[in-house]
Amino acid sequence: MEEDLFTLSGDAPAPRTLSEGNRDHRAPLAVRMRPRSLEEVVGQHKVLDPGSPLRRLVAADDARTAPASVILWGPPGTGKTTLAYVVATSGDREFVEVSAVLAGVKDLREVIDRARSRLRTTGRETVLFVDEVHRFSKSQQDALLPSVENRWVTLIAATTENPFFSVISPLLSRSIVLTLESLETEDLEELVERALTDERGLGGEIRLTDDARSSLLRLGGGDARKILTSLEAAAGAALMKGAHEVDADTLAQAVDRAALRYDRDGDQHYDVTSAFIKSMRGSDPDAALHYLARMIEAGEDPRFIARRVVIAASEEVGMADPQALQVAVAAMQAVQMLGMPEGRIPLAQAVVHIATAPKSNRSYQALDAAIADVRAGKGASVPAHLRDAHYGGAESLGHGEGYRYAHDAPHGVARQQYLPDDLADSHYYEPTSRGAEGPIARSLPELRRIVRGEGPSS
Repeated sequence: MEEDLFTLSGDAPAPRTLSEGNRDHRAPLAVRMRPRSLEEVVGQHKVLDPGSPLRRLVAADDARTAPASVILWGPPGTGKTTLAYVVATSGDREFVEVSAVLAGVKDLREVIDRARSRLRTTGRETVLFVDEVHRFSKSQQDALLPSVENRWVTLIAATTENPFFSVISPLLSRSIVLTLESLETEDLEELVERALTDERGLGGEIRLTDDARSSLLRLGGGDARKILTSLEAAAGAALMKGAHEVDADTLAQAVDRAALRYDRDGDQHYDVTSAFIKSMRGSDPDAALHYLARMIEAGEDPRFIARRVVIAASEEVGMADPQALQVAVAAMQAVQMLGMPEGRIPLAQAVVHIATAPKSNRSYQALDAAIADVRAGKGASVPAHLRDAHYGGAESLGHGEGYRYAHDAPHGVARQQYLPDDLADSHYYEPTSRGAEGPIARSLPELRRIVRGEGPSS
């Protein structure tokens, strides 16, 4: 959940202005280093292009030229709160932040009423930032509609879940959805360097060894806030020891992750990844889970792990259990939505599924064989009866002539040539007899007999 500057429950503290928050050296490093302008924001180039909704929100003197509502969708630590702050500080706007976990309909109405009064009496606009908007009930989201419709507030909502499933249609139709991507390594390196040298951050008091820097970046998993929090903890640990340099051991001690050392020279990263993949391929779920645990505890980017799992689902299991790919893709999406540590749970499920599934790499091998033929220059013209016959003049060229519609044939399979002439007899896919591929292995010869006239009639 994004950090709240003020809450609306119980005896909430008095609101703190943004400038006060930036000057307060007691504030967390991630808060002190929050960008003050769009120029200081790292990454997210797509949503910050000239003319983008966020640029217009920052630059517009006339509210009519700016979007009334923006929904920021992305993983944790990608800058959703940061972008809302930049919009709020770009002009004489009041900034109000509420958390969907804590605020109710009554709280929202109070905020909106104050915003209307402020706009009417002073002309000052209000930026309303709603964090975790997907946690709002339908009635709570409904309560936002009049303020968005009438521009009583500039709404910026943030969510880690797909808003097209978690946000009501009326609010979506009044909003522009912007997708934020996880930060790239270069962006995070820039962020760390700025935190080390900027007076708002560590002011040059702390240096990072190369080992510690690479471990810190990997530990963050694309989450800028997590990286800055870990850097702050490591800097504090070093200063307590009278040191001004953070090495990998100090970082590991500060964040309680001894396994950070697994990628000291890079070899362990590749060795563990290789063992992880080969354990899934080799049908040893215990070994696969062991290497998964080592990567997780070392702070490996969970997106990297999820990508390896998805690849294994097709490369190692394939058509022997087509369900494996669905499970792996669902796990990857769950990691994206949940983040860590919860993301480890669907990852474990997918890893066990792949490790225990029957194995086949025949579809993967079949594609490689087809690619080899294409690269060798094989593949004559597409047969005339398969060519597009929908445009004017196609019929006079003979396109589509003689094509047999498969659904009209017995069993939905029609005899005709699909491959180009020079590859008409090629076989790329040869299924195994394992798992769900077994029935395919038994039916494929009959399919080829009907389609191509190959083999004896059954």
